[in-house]
Amino acid sequence: MSTKVTINRLATGVPGLDEVLGGGLPEFSFNMIAGPPGCGKTTLAHQMMFALATPERPALFFTVLGEPPLKMLRYQQQFDFFDSEAINQSIRYINLADDTLAGDLDQVLRRIVSEVETHAPALVFVDSFRSVVLASQTEDNPNNNLPQFIQQLGMLMTTWQATTFLIGEYFTETDTNPIFTVADGLIWLRQSVERNSMVRKMEIMKMRGQPTLPGLHTFRISTSGIKVFAPAPLNPIEAPLEFPIKRLKMGVPQLDEMLGGGLPRGYSLLVAGPSGSGKSILAATFLAEGVRNGETGVIAVFEQRPNHSQNATLAKLIQSGQVGLVDSRAPDLSIDEIVQLLLCEISRLKATRVVIDSLSGFELALAPTFREDFRESLSRMVTALTGAGVSVLMTSELEDRYTDLRFSPYGTAFLTDAIIVQRYIEVQSRLLRIMAVVKVRASAHSDELRLYRIDDNGLQIGEMLPAQEGLLGGRPTRRLGSDEA
Repeated sequence: MSTKVTINRLATGVPGLDEVLGGGLPEFSFNMIAGPPGCGKTTLAHQMMFALATPERPALFFTVLGEPPLKMLRYQQQFDFFDSEAINQSIRYINLADDTLAGDLDQVLRRIVSEVETHAPALVFVDSFRSVVLASQTEDNPNNNLPQFIQQLGMLMTTWQATTFLIGEYFTETDTNPIFTVADGLIWLRQSVERNSMVRKMEIMKMRGQPTLPGLHTFRISTSGIKVFAPAPLNPIEAPLEFPIKRLKMGVPQLDEMLGGGLPRGYSLLVAGPSGSGKSILAATFLAEGVRNGETGVIAVFEQRPNHSQNATLAKLIQSGQVGLVDSRAPDLSIDEIVQLLLCEISRLKATRVVIDSLSGFELALAPTFREDFRESLSRMVTALTGAGVSVLMTSELEDRYTDLRFSPYGTAFLTDAIIVQRYIEVQSRLLRIMAVVKVRASAHSDELRLYRIDDNGLQIGEMLPAQEGLLGGRPTRRLGSDEA
């Protein structure tokens, strides 16, 4: 009976990368980090090296025809992960420029072998490997035994039990190169400029022996290094509803009645309405009611940041730490990044209520490339948040056309468990506000159109709209005055 070999997986030290890799980096693997100039290849390699290297598990970083070690170190030490004490202790830099310029791959290999035998590293980095290849290609021998060189290098590193990374500038995945076949892992980085945003994405095109997360994953480079925004895990099995349904108070008693006793816990609620109809006020009231009941909350804002002049109650809750604030103004936002920011705040505060204000502003805040699949991404976000056990309230701006009844400009109303619609009607030359509960999944709710007003105490819901002022054929009617009768 054969025994299955267990591959040890190394924690890369790059937030989100272990999840994308499928649990970490396989130890003793032979890997390629590829992509165009400036996409973060060298930074990614250094961040992993400083996280993994120890005196007992030293690292060798070979530099070739790119930046000399001193220049490279000058820039890399601007990142938080850089540890100057590790240099020449657990990390050693070796310049292969002279060996590479000779154009002899055998000489380059002999130098690498000599240094590896001398220092016995557990981690080996070669940057840039493509420089080795280009320098070795001459008119007399354009390939210079390149396949053999790669095979020997990979075999030697595996024999020495070293986890190896070759860093190279490649512009397309269709490049014919034997290293793509020999490598155990292939991490491809991409970047594109869209208007005023720089969008960076990562794809694990290959990682032998483990299931990686498919697709493109956005990442950001900041002073802390690289952070990968892995998609939040989704629970494919929907938890059965518990009866009686546990409900959350909205902070407006009349609205709780309309919802059938409050919003069912763990539901997603869409509040749709035109500008000035009170969506943000209702969202703030929802969070404040949670705090009154001993719950914490999180709000993601994409329009105006809450302040004392506009919403003093919400501003105080944020200042006191009872409500967490996600307020990113980065021009290259992605849905996955926002979800990660929300989940971090939810975990930090143990929050049970989340507000996204608003979806309209959220879409505009995204980099243009992420707006193309906004509907699909929004579905993943709602599923991820409700899967985390929180109740979600989202606001959505709707142009009030007075002649039709719409719930969402994105065609995503079906994604939510409950819908509240706010509208304007004209009565005797005055604009009045009306509210209706359109949907509460698996629960009875009111079908009334209720008048409401906004005053210093927030939303005040009144009586049902009289029949003569109702909506006929989708068009609001006006009460006739004595001169029109």
